[in-house]
Amino acid sequence: MNPFRNVKADNHQYAVIGLGRFGRAVCSTLHQLGHDVLGIDTSEKLVAQAIAEQYTAHAVQLDSTEPMALKEAGVFEFDTVIVAIGNYIQESVITTLNLKEGGVPHVVAKASNDVHGKLLQKIGADRVVFPEHEMGCNLARSLTRPNILERLILDEEHSVVEITVPNEFDGQTIAELNLRSRFGLNLLALGEDKNHFQINPNPNQRLHKGQVMVVIGDTSAIEQLAEEKG
Repeated sequence: MNPFRNVKADNHQYAVIGLGRFGRAVCSTLHQLGHDVLGIDTSEKLVAQAIAEQYTAHAVQLDSTEPMALKEAGVFEFDTVIVAIGNYIQESVITTLNLKEGGVPHVVAKASNDVHGKLLQKIGADRVVFPEHEMGCNLARSLTRPNILERLILDEEHSVVEITVPNEFDGQTIAELNLRSRFGLNLLALGEDKNHFQINPNPNQRLHKGQVMVVIGDTSAIEQLAEEKG
């Protein structure tokens, strides 16, 4: 009898295979966001830790390179499975292949290098992530553009960012600033801090130092805006 059959998969439930640092972070964040998460690892110790710290709704020890083990645990029934075992290329590739052959519609796989990433894409991974590379890029950006607080890259040319209001904008209204004509950017929200935002703020509202803007547009234009703090 499969004890995980009652973990019925839907769009708000995820399975994470690999409970190392990256996998734990994914599990913990999804759990905090209110989603049910099934954590999986070959290590009895890591599975016990997941259960003890309660950062997953369920956790199971199994070998994800064995298709039958995944099937019996109900993993193929999940809509989204994250393969977080990037440091073990063979296991990562075989697990990803098992998931796609098992009918999982959305598989996200961690890659440790470019070759690993290409292999994952070749066998059908729907999304490949490079956490170390992305972390390094984010660190470099934060060092050179400290006024950009958060960044969401939409594609190669467009981003959404949280950016502190530059000193030069202090006291100007949103209409006077005219971000669209000056930078080709759209202001989505304005907040007194990172936790409280007003969506589509009034064009007559004045900006002040210390506030946070959320803007969307061309990445190069956002970089130009970030220089205005200078």
